[in-house]
Amino acid sequence: MSTAGARAVGSIASAELRREVLEANLRIPQAGLATLTWGNVSGVDRSAGVFVIKPSGVPYDSLAEEHLVVVALEDGAVVAGDLRPSTDTETHRSLYLAFPSIGGVTHTHSTHAVAFAQARRPIPVLGTTHADTFNGPVPVTADLTPEQCAHDYEFNTGQVIVDLLDGSDQRAAEVPGALVSCHGPFTWGATATKSLEHAIICEAVAEMAVHSLALGASRPPQHLLDRHYTRKHGPNAYYGNPPVG
Repeated sequence: MSTAGARAVGSIASAELRREVLEANLRIPQAGLATLTWGNVSGVDRSAGVFVIKPSGVPYDSLAEEHLVVVALEDGAVVAGDLRPSTDTETHRSLYLAFPSIGGVTHTHSTHAVAFAQARRPIPVLGTTHADTFNGPVPVTADLTPEQCAHDYEFNTGQVIVDLLDGSDQRAAEVPGALVSCHGPFTWGATATKSLEHAIICEAVAEMAVHSLALGASRPPQHLLDRHYTRKHGPNAYYGNPPVG
């Protein structure tokens, strides 16, 4: 990136957001969620009307902060950066526009979550590990139509997720991820870091579900699932502690 381009990125998106997005992207291969360059994380600055995202096709082992691309939330225009943004940028943008509470989006092609997506099956709730994060199955979208694929494909990929969740910001908060049919998982959260954590959890519960279904597992009692979800989420949550150290 040129010196002028680097200054432009810094002036539009905060250094803190750029560092967070870079670190989240670098954690994708560290967490075993990526093959080659398959995956991306973004983080949004709603006050500035922009989001920061990984560039298209850049290997993780050479990815640096100066490579990140800043995109306008309103129209998807690149406003800073010398590289092309991820091909999934418009999907991220559609989710940001639909769900005001989310601050970060992650997309991966992790093996077990993709297996459910390719089978067009939601990831079922088979235990408390799943219920700790997702208040219900990780749902799967309808297939995109020929028209949706032919025009604005990437934006429409986000729209089928929005339609799946009925455009509900509350539902997006309760189930911070979805599977795009025959494609793979998109997850989100209050920050870029949280969206990546939800991608890690999504893959973990998908792998557990594959093994559990092979053993004949069935859905646990709803009261047990509710207990695990509400001890981490909502007004009566009591899991965890403030940051230490």
